[in-house]
Amino acid sequence: MRLGGDDPDVRAAIAASSTLAAAVGVFGISFGVGAVDAGASVWQACAMSLLVFTGASQFSATTVVGAGGTTGAALGGALLLAARNAVYGLAMARIIRGRLATRLLAAQLTIDESTAMATAQRHPHAQRVAFWVTGGGTYVVWNLGTLVGALAGGAINPETFGLDAAFPAAYVAMLWPHLRTPVGRLAAGLGAVICLVLTPITPVGLPILAAATVILLGLRTPHRSPAVDSA
Repeated sequence: MRLGGDDPDVRAAIAASSTLAAAVGVFGISFGVGAVDAGASVWQACAMSLLVFTGASQFSATTVVGAGGTTGAALGGALLLAARNAVYGLAMARIIRGRLATRLLAAQLTIDESTAMATAQRHPHAQRVAFWVTGGGTYVVWNLGTLVGALAGGAINPETFGLDAAFPAAYVAMLWPHLRTPVGRLAAGLGAVICLVLTPITPVGLPILAAATVILLGLRTPHRSPAVDSA
């Protein structure tokens, strides 16, 4: 996939996606520390980041286990949170095309950040660039952060180093472009209302999953040119 270095939209997408990937990926250090603190070994923490690669689910599982919960309870909560990625897949299916291997790789990289950055772009090529740069960059930095955190263990306090603020800051950064459009503001408002209503009365993870469905409001058919690059 060519990056299109002379296209200002693509350059902007690369810059924003790279910054977001680095910001979110650094939070992997916190996961590595938390996973080891919950009783996982270094290789188990790293394997979880490599294979699962969905931060909310990973933190949910380690938190439940660390608090004395069962493996079944940890897995149930993690799967419920991860289910929102299926909704994201509906949006990405209209942007990311190609062979089976390409789609399988894209499925692994379909997360909150890559979906948000891709759908924030105006043109199909910029959307694909944003998806791959955000997803790939986050995957690399997240796994490196997990390794560093797992090796360091209790020597790193996430709050002392301000790592606990990385996730909220990154979410604000990736949502901001969407708030410039009426559909984006409507989706954000509906998502917030859904979470506020469901949080007191439903299991952990279900409000997020329900709120994620508002991304369907933003599905739109990309503008196509006679020659569209394949991802």
